[in-house]
Amino acid sequence: SAALHLAREGADVVLLEATHIGYGGSGRNVGLVNAGLWLPPDDIESRLGVDKGSALVDALAGSPELVFSLIEQFDIQCEATRNGTLHLAHSASGFKDLQVRHQQQIKRNAPVELLDEAQTRKRLGSAAFKGALLDHRAGTIQPFAYAQGLADAASRVGAKLFERSAVSSLGYDGCWQVSGQGFEVQAPKLIQATNAYSTDARAFATLHYSQWATAPLKDLPEILPNAEGCWDTATVMTSIRKDRENRLIIGAMGNVAGPVGGIHARWARRKLKALFPELSRVAFEYEWSGKIAMSADYLPKVFALGEGAISIQGYSGRGIGPGTWFGSVAAKWARTGDDSVFPCGVESVRTQSLRTIKSGVIEMGALASHLVG
Repeated sequence: SAALHLAREGADVVLLEATHIGYGGSGRNVGLVNAGLWLPPDDIESRLGVDKGSALVDALAGSPELVFSLIEQFDIQCEATRNGTLHLAHSASGFKDLQVRHQQQIKRNAPVELLDEAQTRKRLGSAAFKGALLDHRAGTIQPFAYAQGLADAASRVGAKLFERSAVSSLGYDGCWQVSGQGFEVQAPKLIQATNAYSTDARAFATLHYSQWATAPLKDLPEILPNAEGCWDTATVMTSIRKDRENRLIIGAMGNVAGPVGGIHARWARRKLKALFPELSRVAFEYEWSGKIAMSADYLPKVFALGEGAISIQGYSGRGIGPGTWFGSVAAKWARTGDDSVFPCGVESVRTQSLRTIKSGVIEMGALASHLVG
């Protein structure tokens, strides 16, 4: 996003990717294009202050519009569907949380609806939830195709992209010198956008998220007939969406590629059957996992790395809309050098206390839930 927005303004842009475009969380995420962050708007304003918090809330409320407008403008083929998303209440207490979120969004004139149990069952095709919050601003994409599409768009407007170009050295002497095997780049401004895949992970806790995709479904129009993307209110949350091939994709915290991946995979089979008994004989054809960077307060962070250099990280599970928006703002920062373009401010890198323990607790909690759930 930053490369695209800079290049279309005529800047000389070089993007260095250690593996291939979309390798990390940008290509492995759930694909929900949601407005805002995980935190309710009032919590964001409480943590940042009313002025900065409301500015961030307002900006990210429009992030789905930014995503879908870029998709349309640059003809990005990424299965874009804008029929809203459903935040599903897994319990009575979960529904109370949705009621609070609904009230806060209505206060800000957001186009959201609180659905009861029957309405949720009709939209989802499952009786497993107590209600839902429908956000009409939101939608879904195929995230890997979106990341690749942004890269292609950036290239078309003049950005120079280099894959398999891992950076091994950074230095500053009047400008930034960035080097790796067989290359060196010099630039006055530097934007690091490696998030959960950063080699320096001291500022965030990392957790894994896995997904399983079924074979294409046939003759089951009652399951997500409007193709909303979904996630629930459980502490160890579950995500649900369909793709253009009519595959159902189930996701949850935990690493299916790790040594206890079988436990998570068996849970996914049980969860699919519990949500949709008619799919009990449908097999999963694909599974994958990725990493999420969780900041201590669940707010994205813009860190100063030195003169004219920043790192943006800690989207805490809300990367598509906020990441695209922060990229556009990072482009403005690179052109102007004005830190105030970021409502959350620019701060020095801080080590998150007990981050390794936090990561372990989250992973163990997901494992325990999937072992017995």
